[in-house]
Amino acid sequence: MTTRQNRGVNTGPGRVLVAVYGVFALAASARAGVQIAAKFSEAPLAYSLSAFAAVVYIVLTVALARGNERLALAACLIELAGVLIVGTLSIVDSQAFPHATVWSGYGSGYLFIPLVLPVIGLFWLFGNRRRGQG
Repeated sequence: MTTRQNRGVNTGPGRVLVAVYGVFALAASARAGVQIAAKFSEAPLAYSLSAFAAVVYIVLTVALARGNERLALAACLIELAGVLIVGTLSIVDSQAFPHATVWSGYGSGYLFIPLVLPVIGLFWLFGNRRRGQG
C-alpha cells in the first residue's frame, strides 16, 4: 500500500520525463534569449512564442520534479495546444512566422519532439492518476 502512496509523477520513468523537459527548458530559453536579444524586431511574434514555450517547459519541469500533477497537467495541455496551433499556423500562413519558433512545423526543428513530448507527458500523468487510485 505504501508504494502506491509514494508513487509520484517524478518517480521511475517520470524522472526521464523531468530530464527531457529540463533539456527542452534550457534549449528553448537559450534560443528565445538569443532571438529576442539579437533580432526581436525581425519577428516579434515568433520570438515571443519561443519565450512562451520556454516558460511552459520551465513550469512543466518544475511541476514534474516537485510532483505537482495538476500544474503539470495544465502545462502539458497548454504545450500540446501551443504545438498544434502554432504548428498549424506556421504551415498554413508561413508569412505570419517568417522565423521559426520551437513549435513551428509541429516542432520539426527539434525532430518533432515538441509534438510527441506532451502526448507522452499526458499519458504518464493520466496513467499515474489511475495507478494511484487503484
